[in-house]
Amino acid sequence: MASVHESLYFNPMMVNGVVQVNIFGIKDWVTPYKISVLALLYEMSSASKHTELLDRRRLNQLILPLQQGPDVTFDQFLSSVEECCPLLANTVKLRLYTMADRELQDMEHFFAELPSAFTDSEAFKTSVVGLFMRQMLLAYNKLSFSQVYKLYKALQQYCRRGQRPRHDPSTLANEDMELSANEDTLADITERRELHTCSLHQSEHLCDESRGPLSQKQAEYFLARQAYMLKNDENKAMSPDKLQDELNNILKFNPDFAEAHYVSYLNSMRVQDVFTSTHSLLHYFDRLVLSGAEGKSNGDEGFGRSLRYAVLNLATLHCRFNHYQQADLALQEAIRIAQEANDHVCLQHCLSWLYTLEQMKGCDSAVLTEDSVKMAAYFCLTYLACLGVQSLVQRGALQGFSAPQLLDAQRQTAVLLWKHSLNELIEISLAQSASLWSMYGKSTMSVQQSQLLLNMNSLEPVNFGVQQNTTEPFTIALCHLAQLHADQGLYAAASEIIKHLKQQFPSHTQHAKVWMLCDLNIQFEKAMNDGKYHVAEPHVTAITALNSTEGLYRKAQLLKALNRTSEASKVLQRLQQLSEKNKNTEMIIRVMLATAELHWDSCGFSAALPLLLKALALTRQHNLQRLECKTVLHLAYTQALGGYPSKPSSSRPRLVSLVLTVSLCITSLFLLSAQISRSRSHTDFYSFQVKDTKGRGVSLEKYRGKVSLVVNVASHSEQTEHNYRELQELHRALGSAHFTVLAFPCAQYGDTERGTGRDAEAFARSNYAVTFPFFNLIKIMGSEAEPAFRFLT
Repeated sequence: MASVHESLYFNPMMVNGVVQVNIFGIKDWVTPYKISVLALLYEMSSASKHTELLDRRRLNQLILPLQQGPDVTFDQFLSSVEECCPLLANTVKLRLYTMADRELQDMEHFFAELPSAFTDSEAFKTSVVGLFMRQMLLAYNKLSFSQVYKLYKALQQYCRRGQRPRHDPSTLANEDMELSANEDTLADITERRELHTCSLHQSEHLCDESRGPLSQKQAEYFLARQAYMLKNDENKAMSPDKLQDELNNILKFNPDFAEAHYVSYLNSMRVQDVFTSTHSLLHYFDRLVLSGAEGKSNGDEGFGRSLRYAVLNLATLHCRFNHYQQADLALQEAIRIAQEANDHVCLQHCLSWLYTLEQMKGCDSAVLTEDSVKMAAYFCLTYLACLGVQSLVQRGALQGFSAPQLLDAQRQTAVLLWKHSLNELIEISLAQSASLWSMYGKSTMSVQQSQLLLNMNSLEPVNFGVQQNTTEPFTIALCHLAQLHADQGLYAAASEIIKHLKQQFPSHTQHAKVWMLCDLNIQFEKAMNDGKYHVAEPHVTAITALNSTEGLYRKAQLLKALNRTSEASKVLQRLQQLSEKNKNTEMIIRVMLATAELHWDSCGFSAALPLLLKALALTRQHNLQRLECKTVLHLAYTQALGGYPSKPSSSRPRLVSLVLTVSLCITSLFLLSAQISRSRSHTDFYSFQVKDTKGRGVSLEKYRGKVSLVVNVASHSEQTEHNYRELQELHRALGSAHFTVLAFPCAQYGDTERGTGRDAEAFARSNYAVTFPFFNLIKIMGSEAEPAFRFLT
C-alpha cells in the first residue's frame, strides 16, 4: 500500500544533483542552497542577542529575497550575507564546511536540531520564515535514505565549488617564512593566478549547468518581479533572450505553469514576435482552462471567465500588430461570450477595445466611445469611464473641439482620478494637459504640467526598486521640455534631455517611438535653419517611418527649400486631403501656411491671402494661439510683398498680449505705408467704381485701408453652402474694421447664377444670413470683363 501511495503522490526526482520532491500539497523541495539559507536562519536565532541592531535589520531585509529568489552559487550567497554581517557569514560558512567535510549524520543532526531553536518563537508558527522552515523539514523527512545521500553529495559539491583558499594568520606567517626562503618568480605567480581565475570561471559555469528547477515560490517570485519590471521599467528587466531562456527552463520542469507562459507572452511582445507571443498567450489560457475546475466553485473566477478574457487578450494582441480583421473577429467572440455570461465588466472592456479598433482603422469612433463612457459610469467602473473621457478629449483636440469644453472635461476627470487614486490615469491626465496647452500655444502652462508630472511622487508602492517614472506619460513630458528648449534655440539643452530619454527608454522599449519622433523633428528643424538640406533629407525618411502624416509635411518643407515647387505642391495637396479626412485641424492650418509660402515663391500673393485668412479664422475658432501668431505674421508679410495698401493701426485687443507678433505686424504696416506713393487714377483696385445690386455706381474708395477679399460667388453650385458659410465665418471672425469680403456674382459659369445680382444677394442673405456687401452681376472673362477684375488679373 505504501508503494502505491508513493507512486501516486510522492515521486522524488534527482536532476543534476538536486533532489526534487513533488509531494501532493507541497510545491517545494530541498536543495543545497536552501540548506545554506536554513543554516543562516539557525545562526541568526543563536546569535540574535550578540548581533548589532543595524546588522539585524540588514539581515532581516535579506532573508525574504533569499527565500523567494532562485538558487545562487555558494560564493554569491556568502557575499550577500557578508555585506550585512561579516561575522555571521563566517559562522555560516564554517558550519556548512563542517557539515560537508564530515559525515552524513552531521546533516541529519542539523535537521534534527533545527526546530528546537524556533519552537518557542511565535514567528515559527505564523511568519514566512517559519512556513519556509516547516516546508523544508517536511520535504526532507519525506526523502528516502538514497535521496538523503544524494542530497548530501550535492551539498558537498555545492560547498567545494564555492571554496576559496582562506588562510588563518598562522598559516600566513608560515607562508611568509617559506616565501622568504624560496621566492617564486613573477611568471610562477602569474601562472598560479591564471589557473585560479580559470578554475573560478569553470566552477561558476558548472554551477550554472547543474542548476535545477525553481520551486513554486521561487518561480512565482521571479515571474512577478520580471512582469512588474516589464510593465514599469524594461531597463531593469532581463534582456529578452536571457529572460526567454529562464522561462524555457521553468517550463521544462513544469509545462503547465500558466504564469510562465504569460510572462513569455509579454517578453515576446517586447521584440514584436507575433508568432511566439500568440503561442504563449494561447498556452497561458489553455493552462487556466485546464485548471479551471479549482475555480468553478468560485462562480465568476471559474472556467468561463478565463475563456472570455482569453479571447479579449487575443483581440488586443491582434490590435497591437494591426491585424484588424482578426482582432474584430476575436472581439465579437468575446462580446458574445460575455453577453451569455452577463459579465458587464468584460463587456465594457470589449467595448473600449472596439472603439480603439475603430479609431485605429481611421473610422470615427466618437459615438462608441460616448456609449462606453456612459455604460462604464452606470456600472461604477471608474477606470474605464475616465479612460474613455481621456480618449474623447484627445480625439476632440485633434478635431478642433472647443478648448473650454475639453479643459473642463479634463478637470472633472482629474478630480475623479485623484479621488480614487488612479495613479496610472493621473499620469496620463497630466501628460495630456501638457500636450493640450502646448497645442494651444501656452508654453508656460505646458511646462508647469510637465514639471508637475516629473516631480510627482507615485501613489503606488515602489516594488523591486522600480520607480514609477518610466511610463509613456513621462516620456511625453520630457519631450515637451526638449521641444520647448529647441524652439528657443537651446539645442544643447534639448540634446541633454534627449540623451536622458535614450538612457531611460532604449530603442527596443515600447515608448521609444515618442522620443525618437521628437528628436528627429528637432534635428530636422535645426538642419533646415542651418541650410543643411542634405542633412535634413534622411530625417524625412525616418520621420515618415514613425508618423506618416508628419513625414509628408516635413517632405513638403524640404522640397520647397530645394525649389522643387511642383512636387511640394502635390505633397501638400495630398496632405490636405488626408488631414481633412481625419479632421486634423492643426495639420490643416500648417498645410495652409505652407501652401501660402509656395504662393510667395511664384508671386501669387492674391492666391495666398484667402488661404491665410481662412487659416486665421480656424486658429481663432479653435484657440490655437501659437499658430495664430504665425498666421498673422504670414498675413503681414503677404501684404507687404504683394503691395496691398494699408495704413498703420493699433492691433486688435485680442493680440495685445502677443507683443512680438504685434510689433512685427506694425513694423510691416509702416514699411508698407512708406512704399505706397501711387496716384488715384486707376492705379489700384480701390480707384475703380462698380455697381451695387440695385444698379447704382459705388466707389471702392470706402474700402481702402482694409484687407479686402474679392470673390466670385454662385447660387447654384456644389460648393455654394460651404463657400458662403466659410466666407461669413471669416467676415464675422475678423470683423469689419480691417477686413471685408466683397462678393461679385458671375454668370459665366454655366447655370450657377441664373438671376440678377439682387436675386443672388437675396438668396445668400435669406439662406445663409451673410452680412458682407454684394455687388451687381459681372463678367470676369473676355472683352466684356469688369475693369476692376481685369486690373486684378
